[in-house]
Amino acid sequence: MLHDYLISLIRTAVPVAVGAVLAWLASRAGIVLDEGSSTALTAGVVAAAVAVYYALVRALESLWPWFGLLLGRRSAPVYAVPPR
Repeated sequence: MLHDYLISLIRTAVPVAVGAVLAWLASRAGIVLDEGSSTALTAGVVAAAVAVYYALVRALESLWPWFGLLLGRRSAPVYAVPPR
């Protein structure tokens, strides 16, 4: 159970890290929002990038399991159903 929990954390943290790297690369490439733009807008753009990345990799993973490596682990966590 702990192993699956750690896998779920890894598969959540990796897309967030990818979003942060993409935001950093955008700033290095000169793509910067003006000073009048709110921080919430910037956070929303990064969050959207993370969501799109995660959804795309999960969709590709359903066709080709090795794409799971782009989420940090090839296998998705498997949670056991507790006995009733």
